[in-house]
Amino acid sequence: MNRPATLSQALLGIPSLQRQIALVVFGSLLVAMSAQISVPMFPVPMTLQTLAISLIGLTYGARLAAVTLAAYLAQGAIGLPFFAGGAAGLPYMMGPTGGFLIGFVAMAWLTGWLVERGLDRGFLRLFVAAFVPALLLFVPGVLWLWAITPLSLEGAFIAGALPFQLGGVVKSAVAALIVAGGWQALRRHQG
Repeated sequence: MNRPATLSQALLGIPSLQRQIALVVFGSLLVAMSAQISVPMFPVPMTLQTLAISLIGLTYGARLAAVTLAAYLAQGAIGLPFFAGGAAGLPYMMGPTGGFLIGFVAMAWLTGWLVERGLDRGFLRLFVAAFVPALLLFVPGVLWLWAITPLSLEGAFIAGALPFQLGGVVKSAVAALIVAGGWQALRRHQG
């Protein structure tokens, strides 16, 4: 018997379309709420979005996590105040944080993909599954920032990546602890 690769599969089994839609709506709202917990920094604010995205990837798997973040971006693009500081719309998405916003989909997918490939149990494995995609998020984020601002590549890295590294480690550890705790609680409940 195959064991479920994700916590949501373990809890819900093979989810119906209605459950998948509910998970996407819940996840997109979670990311939107985490965007509002923000430390205003210029040009890229520090938020809890990457923590929420890690949790979604660790619990949903690759496809459902990517769909959830694509839905989040679509909701923000049509004008819902889902981005940092209640921002919304396509002009905001084309601004300094655009590379990060687009990278969120890839981050969610890669986190879920790593979980589906065996990094689904235990703190250390879950930490790696959360941290590596969160670290790779800085590639499109910094390159986009470099492309649309007068900053040099080094300046874009200093402004758009360097201040976020410690927070990335902490958020990945918190996500791994939460999901590892979820697996432990499920095992206890199942006896």
